[in-house]
Amino acid sequence: MAPNDSAETTGEATSTVVGRRKAARYIVPVAVAGVAAATIGLVPALADSGDPDLPKISAQELIEKIAASDEEQLSGTFKISTDLGLPLDGLAGSLVPGGRGGDKDGGAAAPQDKLMELTSGTHTLRVAADGPERQKLSILGDASEYSLIHNQGEVWAYDSKSDEVYHAEAPEGRDGGGRAEKAPKAPEGAPATPKDFAEQALAAAGDTTSVTVDGTAQVAGRDAYQLLIKPKQSGSTIGSVRIAVDAENGVPLKFTLSAANGGKAVVDAGFTKVDFAQPAASTFAFTPPKGAKVTEADELETGKDERGAMQKALPGQLAELDGLAGEGGFNVIGEGWTSIAEFRSPGGKGLPEAGSGDMPAEAQGFLDALGDKVTGKFGSGTVFKTRLVNALLTDDGSVYVGAVTKDALVRAADAAAK
Repeated sequence: MAPNDSAETTGEATSTVVGRRKAARYIVPVAVAGVAAATIGLVPALADSGDPDLPKISAQELIEKIAASDEEQLSGTFKISTDLGLPLDGLAGSLVPGGRGGDKDGGAAAPQDKLMELTSGTHTLRVAADGPERQKLSILGDASEYSLIHNQGEVWAYDSKSDEVYHAEAPEGRDGGGRAEKAPKAPEGAPATPKDFAEQALAAAGDTTSVTVDGTAQVAGRDAYQLLIKPKQSGSTIGSVRIAVDAENGVPLKFTLSAANGGKAVVDAGFTKVDFAQPAASTFAFTPPKGAKVTEADELETGKDERGAMQKALPGQLAELDGLAGEGGFNVIGEGWTSIAEFRSPGGKGLPEAGSGDMPAEAQGFLDALGDKVTGKFGSGTVFKTRLVNALLTDDGSVYVGAVTKDALVRAADAAAK
């Protein structure tokens, strides 16, 4: 077992090195990157058959190894378990169009609907990749399978349970043949080599993070080093991030995010099988089954159904949030793992007061059950909690959000009230 070797860096810098360029490139199509890529690119394995005896390696060298990895071909199976501690399991699914209880007229195979399911529970997935032009991700059900395929400029999604198909053209940034555009040159002063990335990550420094090589493991039959990242600050809801890195090629094989208060991992996903040989070309071939309902992406974008209308409205909502930051209404309190975002709620109002008549009694009771009432120098408000991210909404309309404890949110609101 390799002895511990540590270094200090900020959480932001570490995530830049570990996740900046790996996941989307060799795992999943652009269409799924928003939800799944980070998880798939840094996936933990559930299988552990002993700690291999590997040569000693430092934290900086291991980060260099991750950044230097250029594997673009692989196939494998892994499981992902997510436990955010939401009070009502499946609530998100019932609210997402096309989810449980939603309207399926817009196409149940649309990726944004299916990938929401990965945010809770345990799922088994299969993945294959052959460079930037071909990737496939399949979510396996009890008697069904959902597949998302990117093959040379086209994206297909197929839900065998509903017999529905989603189709889109090449994502923006690729030409008609599905080939990635030539990468732009790095700005002057930006890291250009794996060593540059590692040195900047470990020199960007601060006292917020501990990075150590915490022994070895065997993941899906492959020897791996374990990189352990932990906050040194108190008040964060994050306990640690553990990444198993393939000792031979530097591909992250294991990712476990643990909460500071212990218990089941918040995210625990893992390769149970992995092969770095080139997958067969037939893996990425797809033809809609006869009789299947096919929904084109442009049908949703033009608002021909309810989901399309919601998608058209989304850019405006995002622009509104972006404007909030640009107008100075967005403030970051603290640094590192205990950073808290402070801003005003839309309309500058808090939750309606009980008995005010502004909200049905049933809805008021529901919100009260989800949140904890708190008071302080700032006045009063409600804290909405998950195991990872908590948010304080004050009665005067201020919002404080971060991967921090309830007490840390209250302290931040009190400090802002002075």
